[in-house]
Amino acid sequence: MDPSRRSLLVGATALAAAEAMAPRGAKAAGGQKILRLQTRQIEVGGKAATRYGVAQPSGAVGLSLDEGDTFDVRVENTLKVTSGLHWHGLNPPWQQDGVPYISGPPIAAGQSATYKFPAVPVGTRWMHSHFGLQEQNLLAAPLIVRETEAIRSGRQEVVVLFEDFSWTKPATILERLRQPPSGGMAPGGMKMSMDPAKPDLNDVDYDAYLANDRTLADPQVVDVERAGEVRLRLINGSASSNFTIDLGADEGTLLTVDGNPVEPLKASLFPLAVAQRADILVRLLGDGRAVSVLARGEGRKLQAGIVLRPPRATVARIPEEGDVDGPEVGLKQEVLLRALRPLPSRRVDRSIPVGLTGSMMGYTWSMPVHDMIGAPVTVARGERVELVMQNETMMAHPMHLHGHSFQVTEINDRKLAGAVRDSILVPPHATVKVVFDADNPGIWAYHCHNLYHMAAGMFTTVVYRGFT
Repeated sequence: MDPSRRSLLVGATALAAAEAMAPRGAKAAGGQKILRLQTRQIEVGGKAATRYGVAQPSGAVGLSLDEGDTFDVRVENTLKVTSGLHWHGLNPPWQQDGVPYISGPPIAAGQSATYKFPAVPVGTRWMHSHFGLQEQNLLAAPLIVRETEAIRSGRQEVVVLFEDFSWTKPATILERLRQPPSGGMAPGGMKMSMDPAKPDLNDVDYDAYLANDRTLADPQVVDVERAGEVRLRLINGSASSNFTIDLGADEGTLLTVDGNPVEPLKASLFPLAVAQRADILVRLLGDGRAVSVLARGEGRKLQAGIVLRPPRATVARIPEEGDVDGPEVGLKQEVLLRALRPLPSRRVDRSIPVGLTGSMMGYTWSMPVHDMIGAPVTVARGERVELVMQNETMMAHPMHLHGHSFQVTEINDRKLAGAVRDSILVPPHATVKVVFDADNPGIWAYHCHNLYHMAAGMFTTVVYRGFT
């Protein structure tokens, strides 16, 4: 590729990402924000790739607000196709949730839609298309509602959106997944364990993983203070890839999951399933070393990441493939998490069994409620609702409930005062219980956040009585 063209592509992406990640210490200016759905170019493997994106008129990617702000946004669809945005992790009125044909119509090409509601809950959220398979074409962006405590701390913040990338069209990927497996692996197709006793860690053989649109061939390098503190806001915005965040020889402190505070937990490895977020505090040791923040693909050598660079630090080349496969993402760390702001203590009014069923053979997935495929989860306003998710398959399922925050209360018969989340991984043959308060009436999507599982049937709704 011509060097000047390459510099233009990478420079434009870096500028947009930097604007999105810049900490904002002042109250957000009044007035409506504009987000544009548009095409853009990124570089992967030395080639230009045209994909979708979300940006403000300034070029800033995504949106950052402060605690107490009103979410006042107009979404302009400049694409040539119908689209829309879902505000993942926010709890708006149900008609403004951005799920086509459930909360409202999608946004036609050349049209716009407006959204206005309190920007709650605070924390690291994100936005993405819920129309067709557009999320695989990178139609996603960070959505941060900065906590007052975070603003007052004065700490440097870095937002990183991790995504999976394929040169294969999403519809073709899904078509190949539905075909009977063969001995080989087609690009962008199925990657399935041949051992029926082992879990299937991946559906898709991706060409690259991205961190803020960049591979490790040219990672984002963030300048930091020599002995400073950095708050990482990490988002797994991939279509179907679970990651492990790897700080190498360094250690971080987990502050929040899915934007919700937990008792601080120190580690160097942090699992991050599809759709989940983690805020991690990194304290640089003052020894002048650069710190790599890697997302290692589950069961893959492929990885992505960024580098934190103190003054005069040397940044070594990081290979796009590690020496060993990334670890299986499970719940070993999840059982250690304790919510700092748990849901109020009260009895469960309604317990609802939700099966996670299906098979890689034929690629059919479902989530029967009370053993009925296609049935919604029916609740009444004011109830404390328990969802009992039992995974009967050999694949993990990252389950997401719209419009509510739930608390993890039990994992494989182990009772917990666990984390408050909006997305929880349910590993193969595991049972996870969560509770939420039915305090946001409407009709809400509830589904597996593996894009291809959802498209193949692992999707239902939570319906309040009186809503149809």
